[in-house]
Amino acid sequence: MDKEKRILIVDDEEDLCEILQYNLSNEGYLTEVAYSSEEALGMKPDRFDLLILDVMMGEMSGFRLADKLRKELHFEVPVIFLTAKDTENDLLTGFSLGADDYMTKPFSINELKARVKAVLNRTDSGSRSSADQVKGIEFDNSRKNVLIEGNPIELTRKEYDLLFMLVTGNGKVFSREDILRVIWGNDVIVTDRTVDVNIARLRTKLGKFGNSLKNKTGFGYYFELQ
Repeated sequence: MDKEKRILIVDDEEDLCEILQYNLSNEGYLTEVAYSSEEALGMKPDRFDLLILDVMMGEMSGFRLADKLRKELHFEVPVIFLTAKDTENDLLTGFSLGADDYMTKPFSINELKARVKAVLNRTDSGSRSSADQVKGIEFDNSRKNVLIEGNPIELTRKEYDLLFMLVTGNGKVFSREDILRVIWGNDVIVTDRTVDVNIARLRTKLGKFGNSLKNKTGFGYYFELQ
């Protein structure tokens, strides 16, 4: 039940924390607040069902906290990142760290509540995954290369970023608008058709993994390993 879910809000803006805690508590969630990543680490974050992390905080950023939780402490707690920044690199960094969702400030409280519910539902249904669990597909972020069962494939920068976003998206369905905003940015005039064309090219290049790039009619694209 939602009322049993525990959520830790980590943000150095006290006013925002108060607003989020008030609204999420009214939804029946058990919420606690930390005003820094360091404080959050002392609150046993693995006992929560969801972390809402601000990216830009003090000495330890939300990205660094998530990276520490995943790689050093081996916690698989779902994460929603909050940030005042809206750049391609920030969004891709968030998803590469296993983010379940990502919201740019300012945002609608109702939208946040909807995304919180969606992430918790996905977790309950056991649909979370990570790039490390995708057997046969390997990313080399330093060289921007992709290996399919050990064999390199030629991808454009946009194709690489799009595949990386979908594979590391933990089963999240990305709308065409989300994809255009993250991969192409707000300063480039492109259409929804651009996304469809790039997905089609990726499916061809991925061989047997091409069918793992799925479309949810009326919603968008996601990755599901066959």
